[in-house]
Amino acid sequence: MTQFAGLYVAVITPFTKDFEIDFEELREHAIWLMDSGVTGLVATGSCGEYAALEDRERDQVIRTLGTVTRGRVPLIVGVAAAASRMVAHWATLAKEIGASGVMALPPILYKPRWEEVRAHYALLNDVGLPIVVYNNPQDTAVDITPQRIGELARDFPNIVAIKEFSLDVRRVSAIREHSDVEIMAGADDLVIESLLAGATGWIAGMANIIPKESVTLLRLIEDGQLEEAWALYRKLLPLLRYDSTPGLVQAIKVGLEQVGRRGGPTRPPRLPLPAEDVRVIQSVLSNV
Repeated sequence: MTQFAGLYVAVITPFTKDFEIDFEELREHAIWLMDSGVTGLVATGSCGEYAALEDRERDQVIRTLGTVTRGRVPLIVGVAAAASRMVAHWATLAKEIGASGVMALPPILYKPRWEEVRAHYALLNDVGLPIVVYNNPQDTAVDITPQRIGELARDFPNIVAIKEFSLDVRRVSAIREHSDVEIMAGADDLVIESLLAGATGWIAGMANIIPKESVTLLRLIEDGQLEEAWALYRKLLPLLRYDSTPGLVQAIKVGLEQVGRRGGPTRPPRLPLPAEDVRVIQSVLSNV
């Protein structure tokens, strides 16, 4: 039985023009996403600019989303941090607020030995919540291969899923050969390919902007209406491709303004998108 099937949105952290967290908008944004039919939400992931948040702010964001989602949809908490003890700290908070699971990158600040990666997940496993391993070799120094996720899942029973973001869709079939973990599509611009290969869930970034369209796309795929799914997918692809770029958060916040919502600026070192990218995003959204 899958625990994290469906569409989970990696929620952005809205800021005011002074770069303070806009908690009112955070609550409203989460409610809008849930009202749009998404399966669940992910707090303080890459889209949530977790690395730009102070600890007290991150605590407040997690607690806010815990309160808003309670009784409505599952919440996964992103727990990436520079030190394994802090990863365990955020996971413990997630357990305290009743989150359904955590999403965890491997060590992020240097290229660790495999024994260190194992120790990192062993500490997290001890917290006792279901773990979605986040494989993102684009942004970390670690690639958790299909063989390695199989090893982790065998040794640590709380590892139940992987957000696969290697950008190699062949990984989906290979992971299925080496383990029984759930596979969650991690790249928006590979979601059809990943689901057809055997992924059962999708952790999406651009669904912050287009939640209803993303829900429709997932349902079309699940219902086998592939001609309609491909047509919608190709229409959205110029936007979805930003999910696999360093400018994904800026792109989401530009898109939110375009659809009449507030995302605010991104905190430095993230700077505004170039004008050409803004035009691409506006063009896609004007035709959705």
